[in-house]
Amino acid sequence: MSNPVENDQYAVIGNPIAHSKSPAIHGRFAAQSGQRMEYQRLLAPLDGFALCVSAFRAGGGKGVNVTVPFKLEAFALATRLTPRAQVAGAVNTLKFDDENILGDNTDGIGLVSDIVRNAGVSLENKRILLLGAGGAARGVLLPVLSERPSELVIANRTVSKAQQLVELATAHKQGEVLISACEWSQLSGKFDVIINATSASLSDEVPPISGDLFAAHTLAYDMMYGAQMTSFLRFAQSQGAVLRDGLGMLVEQAAEAFYLWRGVRPETAAVLADMRHALES
Repeated sequence: MSNPVENDQYAVIGNPIAHSKSPAIHGRFAAQSGQRMEYQRLLAPLDGFALCVSAFRAGGGKGVNVTVPFKLEAFALATRLTPRAQVAGAVNTLKFDDENILGDNTDGIGLVSDIVRNAGVSLENKRILLLGAGGAARGVLLPVLSERPSELVIANRTVSKAQQLVELATAHKQGEVLISACEWSQLSGKFDVIINATSASLSDEVPPISGDLFAAHTLAYDMMYGAQMTSFLRFAQSQGAVLRDGLGMLVEQAAEAFYLWRGVRPETAAVLADMRHALES
């Protein structure tokens, strides 16, 4: 009698990691698409990321998602990088192929997929404001530019950091998109989409921006999410904007990683709806 085929092994690696929703998401993706795979959480010591990856790979692991604080180490560990990972300067997905380790960053495409497909908002020819110039902002730069907005403004407390992203974006822009940097007080005019890529919501704060930047049609997108509305979204709501948090981004970036590993693009709508229900119940 032949032995049953073993399931392929995947994992999410971080520190801390117990809170990760990735096993639930990928478990749903595997079930709906009939993929033989198992997905687990791996807690890596703060000084032991590479060893943890090596041990998992040696045991037959096919790929991993990477969360804080290891995305820069994953970038360094990869032997090949996708263009969006190169621009992001960080990696959240590794795929093991023979001797190679492919590094990708699916955060940006997750954001864009959630906005364009789930929220039904096109970014083409739109005026977009990106709040923040850290790793989260850099990670979404290339996918946002790939949607060909008419203008991208990057605002940050320290203008020099925003200007660095402008230089990076200018080198990779498509079409005639206008790209500029400024500090909070220099912002003016209405925006079609405002993306909060700062960490302000973690401390229940709002970036110091004017309500005059919002129009009735403006999509206010916070990359953070939680059981309660974030401080940024509460502020945007008071200005009459359309609201969306980052839960859809979480599901969509996982779907992109799943596609990279398995060559199958999972359906996300039911998974996102179930996660929203669980979050709010």
